[in-house]
Amino acid sequence: MTITPKKSLGNLGETISANYLKNKGYEVIAMNYANSSGRRLGEIDIIAKDLKKNEIAFVEVKSREMQKFKDTNPEENVNWQKIQKLEKIAYFYLKQNRLTASAYRFDVIAIWINKTTRRAKIKHIQSI
Repeated sequence: MTITPKKSLGNLGETISANYLKNKGYEVIAMNYANSSGRRLGEIDIIAKDLKKNEIAFVEVKSREMQKFKDTNPEENVNWQKIQKLEKIAYFYLKQNRLTASAYRFDVIAIWINKTTRRAKIKHIQSI
């Protein structure tokens, strides 16, 4: 399988985001979660438990290359249709794991990656 530059930037953003969440007191439960049976409902980049609030966070990660897109807001790409897809796959996850009574929310992590300096700027938006 060939990894395109866009896909590798996305994978890097997801890895950085997972590490960020761990450092903020979250337990990462799953990455790139998708239903394995029936019609594909979508994918959730990160499922994590916010240990401080005792909530499950379904996290959408949007990564951009800082040199090209420093003046953009990656989170703006999470539109109504994307949120509807996230809701469907999140409900599938909750039902499959018997967690429908659990508190949960949807978050976005917007990340700008500077490939030259190998640094990232992260914006975590809770409860979108």
